[in-house]
Parts: sequence; structure tokens; C-alpha cells
Amino acid sequence: MTDAERKLWTRLRNRGAAGAKFRRQVPIGPFIVDFACVDRRLIVEVDGGQHADAAPADQRRTRALNDHGYTVLRVWNSEVLRNLDGVLAKIEAALDEAQ
Repeated sequence: MTDAERKLWTRLRNRGAAGAKFRRQVPIGPFIVDFACVDRRLIVEVDGGQHADAAPADQRRTRALNDHGYTVLRVWNSEVLRNLDGVLAKIEAALDEAQ
């Protein structure tokens, strides 16, 4: 895990976001996603700078995960490191929509 993923995981684990159970490094179809709340069908991907150049590939991946019934929320490493509470608010809002 990256520093940003470790930092986010400390807040997601043990039902730290709206009481939702997240798992890390979850295989879904041919992909391994950063974090997933299987019950609410929400995936959280933490993207680094390399993803700026990989936007078309990320879009295909997101569509494929959507086809598996998941909503994908993407956040940047820098956002997690600078504004963890804001990222958690986004995740909790996405969880509310997924109910």
C-alpha cells in the first residue's frame, strides 16, 4: 500500500466510515481494487500521479467494475494526505447514496 492508502485504511477499517465494513485489496472480476464495501457495492480507488496519464484505462476499468454492480469513487493520493476528513465525507456521502 502507498502512504495515502495506509492513511485512509486506518480510518476505513473497523467500520470507521458510516459503520460500513471495508476490505482492502479486493479481487473483483479481473481487477484488484484498493478498498471495497461489498455490502453497499462501493469501491474506493486511491490514485497517484501515474493515473493522470492513464485516464482512458481507468475509465475502462471503472466501466467494467460498474458492470459488476459497483460504484467507483476515485480520490487522489494528495487529497488523502492533505484532506483526509474531506475524503471520508465523500466516502460517507457515496455510502449514503448506495443504501
